Amino acid sequence: MEITEIRELFPHIKNGIIYFNHASTAPLNTKVIDKINEYVIEFSETKIDDISNIIKALKETKNDIALMINSSSDRIAFVDNTSNGLNILAQGIKWEKGDRVLLNDVEFPANVYPFLNLKKEGVEVDFVKSQNGIVTAEDVIENLKPETKLVSISQVQFLSGYRVYLEKIGKVCRDKEIIFSVDAVQGLGAVKLDVTKSNIDFISCGTQKWLLGLPGLAFIYISKQLQEQLEPKYVGWLSVENPWDRLNYQQKLKSSANCFQNGTISYIGIYALNTSIQLFKEIGFDKIEKQVIENSIYFINELDKIGIKSSLKDCDEKYLAGITAFKHEKGEKIFKQLSEKNIRLSLREGMIRFSPHFYNIRDEIDIIINELKKVI
Repeated sequence: MEITEIRELFPHIKNGIIYFNHASTAPLNTKVIDKINEYVIEFSETKIDDISNIIKALKETKNDIALMINSSSDRIAFVDNTSNGLNILAQGIKWEKGDRVLLNDVEFPANVYPFLNLKKEGVEVDFVKSQNGIVTAEDVIENLKPETKLVSISQVQFLSGYRVYLEKIGKVCRDKEIIFSVDAVQGLGAVKLDVTKSNIDFISCGTQKWLLGLPGLAFIYISKQLQEQLEPKYVGWLSVENPWDRLNYQQKLKSSANCFQNGTISYIGIYALNTSIQLFKEIGFDKIEKQVIENSIYFINELDKIGIKSSLKDCDEKYLAGITAFKHEKGEKIFKQLSEKNIRLSLREGMIRFSPHFYNIRDEIDIIINELKKVI
């Protein structure tokens, strides 16, 4: 598909909105809207209690996620959000007093509170101190301790947009037998992720941002080795080997990640995600990542020309992933005036944050640069 054809799928563009806020919430495209309408018709007029199409979409979507992250579909389970996915991990590990978790001081809270909640069990939580809002793989590795049992980090940092070198952390964690967990919600859909290459044990990822899906649906990836170590704290009727043998309460839990998918999930979210990933496959994951990074490079350079230094100005492109952010003394004014011009962005912890996706174009960046000139 050509970029002009792709942009026709996003109704907000026709309404004059420049949407650079995918790190917050994604706009729906017409393919997803059509699928949502199909869901509404099915569950109001036709199939209603027939979930055969849902089961088909669910299976397809797990296969596609597995393809995206280089896994197998039996290692994927759906949950309702990133936080609850991470809680499955935090609560399932058999902790001992003195065990340590390593986080960092610029993590989104969803990747912090599930682990802070373990302090009552004697687990210590360490925080890597960021440098200019960035935490590198080297920073993480240098802060490991003999008692570190788990490292959890975002694939892409939500404020600066820094894309951490997961492969480097994963190798050290594997060598030291440390559990390696990744919050992928700010990365997957914009840039690629390989759980095998990066030795990742666990992923939690909402679908409402770069994956262009709906709120209320997320997925987890859990390696077979890690699952064998976990004790599921929450189970339901769908967690067992044969849930349709309803009155047999003595069943074993499933050996796949499906044991954590213990009840009804967001069917409409599955329809949306399935449709969105089909679009990604049609365009090509490599092409999407290439366009996202090219947008980032162009945006960072154009900001520099008007005297604004992005958080990632001096970073190699392998650390870019779509988010372009900066601090400015006129931050609130910038946010207000650009918002009034139908430019969607975020103001987070004093940072002006733009997050264009693959379908955004340089002309939109140029418009934003011109508006910024008027404010600064």
